[in-house]
Amino acid sequence: MALRPPALSYPAVLLARQAMATRFELLLPGRVTASRRAIAEEALDEIERVEQWLSLYRPDSEIAAVNARASYEPVKVSAPVFALLKRAMRLYQETGGAFDIAIGSLIKCWGFGGGHGALPSRNALASARRCAGFNHVLLNEKEQTIFYQRPGVQIDMGAIGKGFAIERAVARLHEAGIATALLHGGTSSVVALGHPPDAMAWNIAIENPKSRSPGGTPLAVIGLRDESLSVSAVWGKSFLHQGKIYGHVIDPRTGCPVAHSLLAAVVLPDATEADAFSTAMLVGGATEFDNLNKLRPGMKSLLAWRNNNGGIRIKTHGIPLVEDS
Repeated sequence: MALRPPALSYPAVLLARQAMATRFELLLPGRVTASRRAIAEEALDEIERVEQWLSLYRPDSEIAAVNARASYEPVKVSAPVFALLKRAMRLYQETGGAFDIAIGSLIKCWGFGGGHGALPSRNALASARRCAGFNHVLLNEKEQTIFYQRPGVQIDMGAIGKGFAIERAVARLHEAGIATALLHGGTSSVVALGHPPDAMAWNIAIENPKSRSPGGTPLAVIGLRDESLSVSAVWGKSFLHQGKIYGHVIDPRTGCPVAHSLLAAVVLPDATEADAFSTAMLVGGATEFDNLNKLRPGMKSLLAWRNNNGGIRIKTHGIPLVEDS
């Protein structure tokens, strides 16, 4: 678990929903009423709606249809999905390819498409790399279509989907007049509205990669107020081969799992962008950390990575570390 949500110490509507292979939890401080519970349900319904658009594991989803047909013909998608694809393309360009959703071929090649991974052959990896990359994707704004310029291209929305779903859910809360809430997905993406009754901000703890013990000292505690936080880490889906651990986060530019980075955290107003940039930070590592931070004014971030001697190093931009981390 990369994030530790705060303990509940006041009356609140608290709902959970399983979607996008993730447990989403929504907290609305205050009186527990039927109307407020209905608002919370509607927000979580929006997350399920996003899953219907983006899931690779639903044959009726828009992205599943795109992956099945876009190598042969332009595929029309809904306005929200096309807008998200445009954002993904812009992020791909801005980050120099560190963020790239067109890596489905690589994820499958490394065995992470529903599995825990396996080392591919050299030929299989070379083949997967040839059809990976957003440079093979054409977006037609007038027709609202997407087309793959090469057979085998596959989009995977895993690095941006949760943030987008949370962003859409929060929009429903705003429309209903909710000014105070905490919503997180899988404890790796979180949006904080306002502040809780007993504090000036929602204090979210980030797990320390040096210990990774549930009750241990966190790496950082971030106070969020009308902000989004996303944490990307290499643990989770992984496998061991000849003493080396291979994680599920792929560097699109090398075609291989991220080698040294362990954890990246990003705070931004926008949940979709926080989700994307935490992935880009993890992929870019220490050498690209400073340049990536320059892409968004006010971005706060943190990166932990393992050096060549096996020690863990940490770099921060606007996020103070807990003492002795």
